[in-house]
Amino acid sequence: MAKGYIIVRMTVTDPEAYKEYAAMASEAMKIYGCKPLVRGGRSEALEGEARPRNVVLEFDSYEAARTYYYSPEYQAAVAKRLPAGTGEVVLVEGVE
Repeated sequence: MAKGYIIVRMTVTDPEAYKEYAAMASEAMKIYGCKPLVRGGRSEALEGEARPRNVVLEFDSYEAARTYYYSPEYQAAVAKRLPAGTGEVVLVEGVE
């Protein structure tokens, strides 16, 4: 079965509120079996427009990643994130 990945590209506009989001999201990750592969760190735009914060989360399957995203725990975190930044969140199925 192919893994599932959530990819986040974010520009944080309120670092204090984003810290609350990150703490809540980390707790949800533990519950839903997430393996963070990338969480911030150094990056550079090689092509196109970039955002300063990038995250890649790995799950056992596409469905597991989707369950995490729509979970009550993560959606509570999203409520903290929305006013704290702007960006994109995508769900992608990996290759087998």
